[in-house]
Amino acid sequence: MNHFEKIEDFALRLHCRILYKSEENGIFKIDNPSDGIHNLILGIAPPILIMEQFLFSFKEDNLDMFKKLLQKNRDTIHGGFVINEEGDRVLFRYTMQLQNIDFNEFESALNSLGLLLSEFSQQIIDFSKL
Repeated sequence: MNHFEKIEDFALRLHCRILYKSEENGIFKIDNPSDGIHNLILGIAPPILIMEQFLFSFKEDNLDMFKKLLQKNRDTIHGGFVINEEGDRVLFRYTMQLQNIDFNEFESALNSLGLLLSEFSQQIIDFSKL
């Protein structure tokens, strides 16, 4: 089983909906509504798997918001908040080594994102209004 097939299998075992997939580009877009995960991008870029979840856009830099996101990163078990290259969107991002990735690690990463979204949802909503 190649990396693409393995990641697809993991996602299906976790009852994720695959919205888009391209083996040629090594990309999946998945949903797991029960965990609040929508349009999660999985990028297979050997030697790593990249998970990215768009959270919100912002119009202006806000020191208080950035500080709170960085503080929350400390509590996050897998992954963390990042800002895109253009500096106007906040994403959740996590990377894993493909060589030894297993189902439990993949499941833990999704669970961590789901927990983060549920615990921090009101602040994410508030930040998205800035």
